Amino acid sequence: MNPMVRNLENMLAAGKDSALLRYTLGKAYADEGQELLACSHLQQATRLDPNYSVAWKQLGKAQLALGDAEAARQAWQQGLACAQAKGDAQVVKELQVFLRRLDKRSGEA
Repeated sequence: MNPMVRNLENMLAAGKDSALLRYTLGKAYADEGQELLACSHLQQATRLDPNYSVAWKQLGKAQLALGDAEAARQAWQQGLACAQAKGDAQVVKELQVFLRRLDKRSGEA
């Protein structure tokens, strides 16, 4: 376990749970190729803050890496709705691209 992940896990164990902490842990695990752990933390981040569009985006990426395209689509659609409501144009653009790529991929299957 890399030192950053260990520090984040220690913060969580100390009771410092938050959507940002869960997102950061989820992203760190995803970066290490541990998508199941990533999904667990990212799902918790979206439960703690259902409007956290970037957490939805990362959750979809982790779910797609696990081969669950439908779960990824649902996460990205949820993230898109949150990003549009907040006026976060960058996340809106990214999620629209991810969803288009997913549509293309499903069309080829």
